[in-house]
Amino acid sequence: MEKAAQDISEMTSQEVLCDPTEQKSRKRLSTLKLFIVALSFAYFSKALAGIYMKSSITQIERRFDLSSSHVGLIDGSFEMGNLLFLAVVSHFGAQLHRPRLIAAGCLLMALGALLTGVTHFFMGLYKYDTVIQVFQNNSVNIPACVDPVKTVDMPEIQIEPSVGDNKACVRESGSNMWIYVFLGNALRGIGETPVTPLGISYIDDFAKAENSPFYIACLQTITLLGPMFGFLLGSYCAKLYVDVGYVDMESVTITPNDSRWVGAWWMGFLVSSSLLLISSIPFWFLPRSLPKQGSEQDKSSPTSLTLDGTESAQGSNPNIKLTEITKGFLPSLKRLLGTPAYFLLLCGSILKFNSFIGLLTFKAKYMEQQFGQSASRANFLIGVLNLPAVAVGIFLGGLLMRRYKLSVVSGAQLSFATSFMGYLLLLLQFSTKCDNRPLAGLTVSYNGTQSVSYNGEMLFSDCNRDCSCSPDEWDPVCSDSGITYVSPCMAGCLSSSGAGKNTVFHNCSCASTSFPPGSSMSVRLGQCPHAKDCSRSFTSYMGVSVLSSFINSLGATPGYMVIIRCITPDLKSLALGIHTLVTRTLGGIPAPVYFGAMIDSTCLKWSIKKCGGRGACRIYDSNMYRIIFLGLITCLSGTSYFFIIAVIILLKRQFWRPDRETELQQPKASKGRKIMAQSDPPEEKGVSSRSPKLSSDTKECIDVGKDLEG
Repeated sequence: MEKAAQDISEMTSQEVLCDPTEQKSRKRLSTLKLFIVALSFAYFSKALAGIYMKSSITQIERRFDLSSSHVGLIDGSFEMGNLLFLAVVSHFGAQLHRPRLIAAGCLLMALGALLTGVTHFFMGLYKYDTVIQVFQNNSVNIPACVDPVKTVDMPEIQIEPSVGDNKACVRESGSNMWIYVFLGNALRGIGETPVTPLGISYIDDFAKAENSPFYIACLQTITLLGPMFGFLLGSYCAKLYVDVGYVDMESVTITPNDSRWVGAWWMGFLVSSSLLLISSIPFWFLPRSLPKQGSEQDKSSPTSLTLDGTESAQGSNPNIKLTEITKGFLPSLKRLLGTPAYFLLLCGSILKFNSFIGLLTFKAKYMEQQFGQSASRANFLIGVLNLPAVAVGIFLGGLLMRRYKLSVVSGAQLSFATSFMGYLLLLLQFSTKCDNRPLAGLTVSYNGTQSVSYNGEMLFSDCNRDCSCSPDEWDPVCSDSGITYVSPCMAGCLSSSGAGKNTVFHNCSCASTSFPPGSSMSVRLGQCPHAKDCSRSFTSYMGVSVLSSFINSLGATPGYMVIIRCITPDLKSLALGIHTLVTRTLGGIPAPVYFGAMIDSTCLKWSIKKCGGRGACRIYDSNMYRIIFLGLITCLSGTSYFFIIAVIILLKRQFWRPDRETELQQPKASKGRKIMAQSDPPEEKGVSSRSPKLSSDTKECIDVGKDLEG
């Protein structure tokens, strides 16, 4: 009898809706695990592609000579692609073949990344303005003060040609090629549409209720390897010159720390395209639906509910008509938005997502401008420090929910507490700063006095007024005093020695004005580095940033589970889709644009396009950059907490009494089970030991959903 009871217990714990054998049960369980593994790789690939786009913002901005707001619009095209199809796919996809829809989405993302990357091969070689490219040997003396770029008979390297004299400039290779990057990013956004809502809902539908948060936490943790490798890939590609393999690197006079440097941005998109293509393959062979883990119901009813209240096989009828699905969309949407807790949570998420996208898009650029880091080093540090901290935080957050079986209210409280602690750490970043680099005529006067100026006329002084310099040129040189000059001409240099990167300019009249008598009057190529104390500030900034990332991520999984547990089970997929749609529409699209516009307002020196007009920014007022950038993030995050507090109060009213009743009933139920265990046969004992807990969870979830609707 004991052996028979053990066999029955094992059978009922793994039994599916219609499979009679243990071998088939294990096969179904392994199929769910295979889906989770395949989805993890798809998440990894799409996250790598998305983060690589973020890490390449600076490179794209310089390569296509765009402003920060313009490149922010390109970055937002991904969300625009999501906007077109997300709501429809989330609703219809849950009732169609979800794995194949995910496969098609991965294929579209691969095509989008490929289109973005191959744009490079339809452009000419990258050209930057510098007086050094006119002369290539040691025997030539460069009289920078007489502006050789304009006096030498080489019109192809003039800095600012007349638009009327160069009508063909609008047809210049690469002048409008950014449009293809925009379209490729939008196509990648369209392809990403079915992956998140359908993947999460598929797991939540067919996994046990207590295992679902853990599976999702594992999925999100593995997913964070994608951003980590995305930043590392961005770091590697930023080190390589954009035309690597096509030009002699000895002829390149700029370094990765120069504001004109463009890395091999296109290379990473080709890599991510290959990964996305591979990730689409397994989903073509996965089944439309699976039995619920631990379910013992008969599959004969096509719309039977699983133990957590969801349908055991949504859309189990393969011949369901599209018109029947369409009829239920608007009523479902009305029910969803009529749920107060969900609606308030959505409003708070919009503000929070705005601050997150702004930070993620321009964090590397902030590190470049504020602390003088190269794009390669900034991406590397984010990838190896911030992202692992986020991964650990998300995993521990999911583990906390599973270990302590946190309710919806407790999950919301944990999410708020961790987010607010991260917010307080964010405020500390205002104190970690570096002063502006001394740049003659922009951040300091020519005699070394601190004064920020946005007026181009301030670039001229008595020491360079007779040099016929152009205020539009940008070829910075550094003096021994630590002051940077916009160009050798602006430094008043009369001669030079050396060639290429090693060129040194001599007899610079402006350099002598900030030196004691008898000091050097020479300058060398490149901007002067930040002061030594800036490195200490940067170390403090990274420490606060990593700690803030970890604490914020602890509440990610509980906050995510609040979304899908506060509504009726049949609206789960639509709720995730609408949440993603609205936050990306009102956060993902405008945030990079207005963050970029505010950053543009702090620019001190713009490049000038060959056909005229403003190009990319060469240098920013780092103090104003810090105040505006961090100020926007803290303002958006702080406002979101008003909505989150309201959600917690509302959830307490709806859930507090049911939770208390459940806690009081559990001791009585456990005593009842012990009494029944003494008299029930082994088979009934195995079943009853699980039933009360599952049925209680199911009833609570369904009842709460109905209460919130009302």
